Amino acid sequence: MRGYKNYSWIIIICLIAAALAAFGRIAGNEFINFDDNIYITANNHIKAGINLENIKWAFSTFASSNWHPLTWLSHMLDWSLFGANASGHHLINLFLHIGAVLFLFLFLNKTTNNIWPSAFAAALFALHPLRVESVAWAAERKDVLSMFFGMASIYVYAFYAESSKLSRYLLCLTLFALSLMAKSMLVTLPFILLLLDYWPLKRWQKDIPAPPGNSTGITGRLLWEKVPFIILTIVSSIMTVWAQYQDGSAYMPFPSRLFNAIISYASYLRKIFLPVDLAVFYPFQYSFSIWQVLISCLILIGITFVVIHFFRKLPFLFVGWFWYLGTLIPVSGLVPVNVPMADHFTYLPSIGIAVMLAWGIPYWIRSENIRKKILFPAATAALAVLAVLTWQQCGYWKNSIELFSHALHVTHNNYLAHNNMGCALADEGKINEALDHYNEAIRILPSYANAYNNRGNIYTGRGQYQRALEDFNESIRLKPAYASTYNNRGNVYAQLGQYQPAIEDFSKAISLQEDCFEAYCNRGRAYGKMGQYQLAIENYNKAITLKPDDAYPYINVGIFYFKQGNDKPGCYAAQKACELGSCKLLELAKKKGSCR
Repeated sequence: MRGYKNYSWIIIICLIAAALAAFGRIAGNEFINFDDNIYITANNHIKAGINLENIKWAFSTFASSNWHPLTWLSHMLDWSLFGANASGHHLINLFLHIGAVLFLFLFLNKTTNNIWPSAFAAALFALHPLRVESVAWAAERKDVLSMFFGMASIYVYAFYAESSKLSRYLLCLTLFALSLMAKSMLVTLPFILLLLDYWPLKRWQKDIPAPPGNSTGITGRLLWEKVPFIILTIVSSIMTVWAQYQDGSAYMPFPSRLFNAIISYASYLRKIFLPVDLAVFYPFQYSFSIWQVLISCLILIGITFVVIHFFRKLPFLFVGWFWYLGTLIPVSGLVPVNVPMADHFTYLPSIGIAVMLAWGIPYWIRSENIRKKILFPAATAALAVLAVLTWQQCGYWKNSIELFSHALHVTHNNYLAHNNMGCALADEGKINEALDHYNEAIRILPSYANAYNNRGNIYTGRGQYQRALEDFNESIRLKPAYASTYNNRGNVYAQLGQYQPAIEDFSKAISLQEDCFEAYCNRGRAYGKMGQYQLAIENYNKAITLKPDDAYPYINVGIFYFKQGNDKPGCYAAQKACELGSCKLLELAKKKGSCR
């Protein structure tokens, strides 16, 4: 037993070292322009840090089509620690992933007393290239945070199964609740626990106190103890679906979602065994080949038939396969979500396949000698190959241009990749190239509102205001709840001197996004142009509450106070702007004698 404990520590150290080697290069990666801005870099709540107001916001908002307060709080803490340094954010993701890996290994090793399959399953989960999207994407903090608490909950459950103490049960339930507050992906945990009750915990087979010979009593006991977990699952599921609809998720007909789900199940299997051509976004297929659907169905039905046939003899195959099938349901596309297929959706389901391989392969190789001479080196080589592929995949996440160039290379008709590539190029001043990508995104998907909005910004910068208005109008027609487009169209009206429609657009943007800093500033400027200085001041003061470390609204507040003849508050605003690095207004006010 002592030898196995020593092996456990060696395996834990190896798992940590291997994960750091495979993923370590993400410490040099930047933020990307896909969700990182929404979750971190352009989110005023995150940048303001943890305070009472932001805690209330985290628990009440459905921003980004989700309810995940713990994720928001973790981003706030990260920003307080690391600021705009992306390395810290990425490394915390990696540490959380490693934590989930270790909890998985500890659970499997404790419940099976089979150290090497446990180590292989954990290593396969840890090093697979499909993990890159969850770990290397700063905005996917919700994935690794949820999995960390989810795997911790499962590990604690092993202790509860060993001795049914209330304290262990409550800790398990609490960890599950924390997992759901990070992301609702683990809503299937009650189902997982029932699978684990069969294998490896073997609680279905144990003599749980019940009337003699009454197996229904055992079933009822196991189901009854899952009721609090199921209640949390129902609540989390309702809030998630509500958030999706609140945010205006695109509707897809049920037949399309069903076919997409069937093909996705088979496609994820292919990616698990052949992890190449991975992309940050896969365009949704609205038409499917009947052969795609039939072949996918045959694969899924065939594997299901085999694992049911060996249900008693090889229970790990049954548990692993139904773990995979069951945990993919929430993200299979059957339930309407924004993205029909994504690599990070495999984060939890892939554990089921890892278990099938870790215990299934050795079962068919009975010779201990062959296991040592062939199986161990083969497993090590396979994990090494996966680690190299993971290291390579992490490199594609270096920055937005690298990421979306790769996505365009390995996918077809990827409108989102074209759009985001355009944004990255525009940020670098490559306007013509950006415009080409926006045009291509619109050609591929004429109903893509974001691309019209972004192309409208290009036209605005060129002074082509009529074309900009046409694009903004089309974007609003396609996506009426898009605050950014109203703000951008308002800017065009302001440039044309049409301040009243500009104010109406800025007000609409604010009604859609209450923390829209730019819209408050723009509305303040428009009121100033109309000579309504008090309204201008009120808008800039609101902007200051959203971004107190930005000099721009202080400068304008000062200007309008001086125009009203209110030198004292004007000097205060000018002084604050100077403290934030912009002293021109204060110097000018001192020259005029308005400030001492």
